[in-house]
Amino acid sequence: MCAQVLVAEDDPRQAEVVRRYLAADGHRTLVVHDGRAALDEARRWRPDLLVLDVMMPGLDGLHVCRTLRQESDVLVLMLTARTGEDDLLLGLELGADDYLTKPYSPRELMARVRTLLRRVSRGAPVEAGPRVRRIGRLGVDPARRIVTVDDVEIECTRGEFAILAALSEQPDRVFTRAQLLHHTRGIDRSSTERTIDVHMMNLRRKIEADPQRPACLLTVYGVGYKMAAGT
Repeated sequence: MCAQVLVAEDDPRQAEVVRRYLAADGHRTLVVHDGRAALDEARRWRPDLLVLDVMMPGLDGLHVCRTLRQESDVLVLMLTARTGEDDLLLGLELGADDYLTKPYSPRELMARVRTLLRRVSRGAPVEAGPRVRRIGRLGVDPARRIVTVDDVEIECTRGEFAILAALSEQPDRVFTRAQLLHHTRGIDRSSTERTIDVHMMNLRRKIEADPQRPACLLTVYGVGYKMAAGT
């Protein structure tokens, strides 16, 4: 699919390489070199995807991601030279859809871009089946990507929603972390199963009456997680 892609990268050479590969794949591409410009152009241009470097002058990529997540549902692919797992998890907590560490090959970057755009394409057909899945206090609407608790809508990142969608489709089924990781992002080398633990921790804060004693999103020790059908 042809998409509008905003590239926020402070290294002009790297930005040009990314732009050329995106253009060769048929995408309309706009390049900026600092965080403030990334915010301004994301608001003005409304891209389908933001390729966002973490280390930029002015506002860093984490600040940009945090701000945009409060305003829009744009896809965010974060790029960083940091290799620590904590940085990856922080990016995901802020709502990034994928995370690629430098140095990376342009071909790997494009594979990530294609995967993201396939997963969340504008105008995708509404899936068949019941409109809202109700499990106790929880409501999950796959077609409209809405989650409610006691009929009050709550905000979820794409990763969090993907987990709820998978678990709510088959209550009481135990999913391994690897299976949930596949549902959230596909299998890729930069994600870890620890990512799922972070998503679950955040979801419990949003959904459970007592996050320390979850009644809906249950841990199955040594295996993974499940959604209790009778909550």
